[in-house]
Amino acid sequence: MSPIKLSESSQKLLHCPVCHAELNQTERELECLNSECTTSFPIVDGIPVLINERASVFAIDDFRARRQTFFKSESKNQLVNILKSLIPDISRNIKGAANYRHLSQILLECSPHPRVLVIGGSILGDGMEYLVENTAIELVESDVAFGERTMLISDAHDLPFQDGAFDGVIAQAVLEHVLDPHRCCAEIYRVLNDRGVVYAETPFMQQVHNSPYDFTRFTHFGHRRLFRHFEEIDSGAVCGPGMALASAYMSFLVSFTTSKVFTRLLIAFARLTSFYLKYFDYLTIDKPGARDAASGYYFIGRKSDLVLSDRDLIKLYQATESPRP
Repeated sequence: MSPIKLSESSQKLLHCPVCHAELNQTERELECLNSECTTSFPIVDGIPVLINERASVFAIDDFRARRQTFFKSESKNQLVNILKSLIPDISRNIKGAANYRHLSQILLECSPHPRVLVIGGSILGDGMEYLVENTAIELVESDVAFGERTMLISDAHDLPFQDGAFDGVIAQAVLEHVLDPHRCCAEIYRVLNDRGVVYAETPFMQQVHNSPYDFTRFTHFGHRRLFRHFEEIDSGAVCGPGMALASAYMSFLVSFTTSKVFTRLLIAFARLTSFYLKYFDYLTIDKPGARDAASGYYFIGRKSDLVLSDRDLIKLYQATESPRP
């Protein structure tokens, strides 16, 4: 059972993910008030499950039954988990914590008590501690999986909120896992108010993870174009080329076997022999070349009535010339 619940004011913002009409809440479900829709949505252990099954790969019955959806179950072998924790990780989010501090400042300049939707918020994202600890900021944490922080089950393709409901939206390590990131960005735009701010982190040079729900990668420019309806506040590499190199090396080794046991051993070997590469990212993360070779990118932008044209996008290119293979 989730220890965190939606506030009463946030509950009032909930709308039908199918038709965007208002909802009537009972003890066990929420009912759409649109007579042409009349879809009902269950409340499971106090968590509303607002999924548009007509357009989602997720089924409401899976949440009713508490079946595994997005995340795979952790190993129950304590020794295995202890050994995993002792092996150095190859991942390092260089910019996340500083970006969230910057985001907090922007949000609090616009409102004394900003409301922020977190998409993919069943677990705490890298660097989000500063945002969580700031009691002036209300977080609405949603996901397509139950977790320790899940307040609401929803699919980013059809966000169950009224227009302009939020001062900010966060999508950290999410947009690679959705089938249609452009539709999700349109939904983010819709639920933000006129001065609303988006923060996104999306991978570029990363191998497939959380399969089968992994679909898309973006260059720095591709990421900027995804948010072309937003005025850019800041953007750049969030995880650098060193992490990208370590990740590729690990996947290269794993590709030689189909055995689960050997896969685990090769992953451990790769982490032990390449974890140090991520520390080089502290030296390269702000260099122009990192924008063409980073493991992932971030974008902070404000909702705008203007649209960044493709011609203007091309003029923004600042990175060094990419080496040819």
